[in-house]
Amino acid sequence: MFPLLSVKELYETLPTGELRIFDATALLPGDTFNPYARFEQAHIPRSQYFDGDEFSDPESTQPHTVPTPARFGKLFGRLGVKNTDRVVFYDQGNIASACRAWWLARLFGHEFAYVLDGGLPEWQRHNLPVEQGPAKPVSAETYQPRPHYERLKGLGDMLEYVQTDTPRILDARSADRFYGRVPEPRPGLASGHMPGALNIPFKRMLDDKGCFLPPQTLRQIFLEAGIPEDQAAVTTCGSGMTASVLNVGLCRAGFPDSALYDGSWAEWGATPDAPVTKDA
Repeated sequence: MFPLLSVKELYETLPTGELRIFDATALLPGDTFNPYARFEQAHIPRSQYFDGDEFSDPESTQPHTVPTPARFGKLFGRLGVKNTDRVVFYDQGNIASACRAWWLARLFGHEFAYVLDGGLPEWQRHNLPVEQGPAKPVSAETYQPRPHYERLKGLGDMLEYVQTDTPRILDARSADRFYGRVPEPRPGLASGHMPGALNIPFKRMLDDKGCFLPPQTLRQIFLEAGIPEDQAAVTTCGSGMTASVLNVGLCRAGFPDSALYDGSWAEWGATPDAPVTKDA
């Protein structure tokens, strides 16, 4: 499934009401603003706010990890989503938030999910209309999750994968973090990367405006990094957010359905017996 929707395509669907639209902005390390306050200042017409913190496991010690199917279904239904709806996620500029929401929706079986290419900044660059104020109320629906757990990997999976080098592990962090040249932004974590992992910083997926590169360009990036075109990959990052940008990139480039390591470096770097290297 092609994962992206252009701002032109979204704008043309607004009068029809065919798409459910969500601002999924969440904070990345170093961010200090209030995403919902920003939503109230300017959002795409008919948008609802998708709170990534709510759509997480409240019992987990790791940041914004995957919720239970029951929790996801209850919250998605509360936003008025039906299983047959087409949904599009955007964010206010970091792209990772929208990609994470897209990956989460697909994890729970919602195949009719898209990311708005370029997000709200691209929408505003085209001088398209925005609204202010809180999200308009919606009627709750009954939503039935259908999880695809092959799209989710845990610590045990990754400990096995570093021994076999299959599937290929793609780390979306910066090269400085990947090679341990700078400390991790979260205190107490080891610096470096998993043995055998490949570094593809998530910003390599994007052009200078924050939109995804063409499919063939993305495909070449993955092939040159050593990703077999017939083999699923597993993505990772600091906490499972920017890794999802690689998942969208892989999908756009036509690679097999990929998975994401949800605990990412926040878990791996805090696990005493997890192997860490700084080697190229």
